[in-house]
Amino acid sequence: MNHDFATLRATFTFPTTIRFGAGSISLLPRTCAELGMQRPLLVTDPGLAGLPILAAMLEDCRKAGLGAELFSDVKPNPTGSNVEVGLKAFRAGRHDGVVVVGGGSAMDAGKVVAFMAGQSLPVWHFDDAGPGWKDASLQGIAPIVAVPTTAGTGSEVGRAGVIVNEETHRKIIIFHPKMLPAVVIEDPALTVGLPPHLTAATGVDAFTHCLEAYCAPSFHPLAEGVAVEGMRLVKEYLPRACKDGTDIEARGQMLVAASMGATAFQKGLGGIHAISHPVGALYDTHHGLTNAVVMPYVLAFNRPAVEAKIGRLAAFLDIAGRFDGFMDWILAFRRDLGIPHTLAEIGVDAARSGEIGKYAADDPSAGGNPIPLTPAILQKLFEDAVAGRL
Repeated sequence: MNHDFATLRATFTFPTTIRFGAGSISLLPRTCAELGMQRPLLVTDPGLAGLPILAAMLEDCRKAGLGAELFSDVKPNPTGSNVEVGLKAFRAGRHDGVVVVGGGSAMDAGKVVAFMAGQSLPVWHFDDAGPGWKDASLQGIAPIVAVPTTAGTGSEVGRAGVIVNEETHRKIIIFHPKMLPAVVIEDPALTVGLPPHLTAATGVDAFTHCLEAYCAPSFHPLAEGVAVEGMRLVKEYLPRACKDGTDIEARGQMLVAASMGATAFQKGLGGIHAISHPVGALYDTHHGLTNAVVMPYVLAFNRPAVEAKIGRLAAFLDIAGRFDGFMDWILAFRRDLGIPHTLAEIGVDAARSGEIGKYAADDPSAGGNPIPLTPAILQKLFEDAVAGRL
């Protein structure tokens, strides 16, 4: 998109302190203390809660004199009820900070718990679709340390949490600048146990964030540059991480790529996420995998607006054939990683396509698409992704 530089105005914000490297989880107690935490609440998901790494984190914190406790009642698509229960645990334990450990689910839930610790208004008031974040009380928002164990959502450097409203069956993006974690600990050793199918799904999620940000028509050249390099890292290192989960270099580069994706999408997202959010809310699908499946259908629809940009991107990524070559590479990349081609293959049917179209059009991500989206367009794109019509 062309911009009039005589009148253009933009504000750029970039992420937070990141402590990177194998073994850097040993810095957790010191990091908590530096942020003034004496009683951190570690928020994770049930799958991680029973693993030795969580026990080690708790023990290290307690040895350092911190009153650390664990909360893990978090669904794969976290709900408002999860946040409510987590908030009760936070207050009952007199906690003064949150350590979010895991993938996007734990990150989203824990960040919203930390934010809501300072609020009297209901959580849905802070829907990113409106200006509610401006009504937040800053006093009482708990500091956050983020420890990602997957390389996908990039929620560790995000200022929002995606929560399912169980009454409306919609995913709501809860936003506030103070939800950005104060410190991120990126330890690639924590990700070596992630199985190949989840490594693939979360990794393509990171690629999707970069791709949608790159294609978004808003002006944010810093984010656009980050997106391009993030896609290069995923292209080069995700196959290695899937092939050998103990490849520390590949794991570390994918953690970086995931954070780059979430940094880049300050520029905007688009139709992929607009569809993925209601699909996840209604069908309880894995967010990263849903994005990975939907990606080529939306990319094909956006071709008239992004063809030249994708041509430049393909050249940077050493992919021949400009847009067509890039699309062929996307399809082969997904196939080689075991990503299904259709939503039907992950248990999604077209019975609720009308609802998906409506909810997707209302999703804040839709506004960042390079071609304007309507409920009818999004319904058709969803139906195409269910049936495999590309």
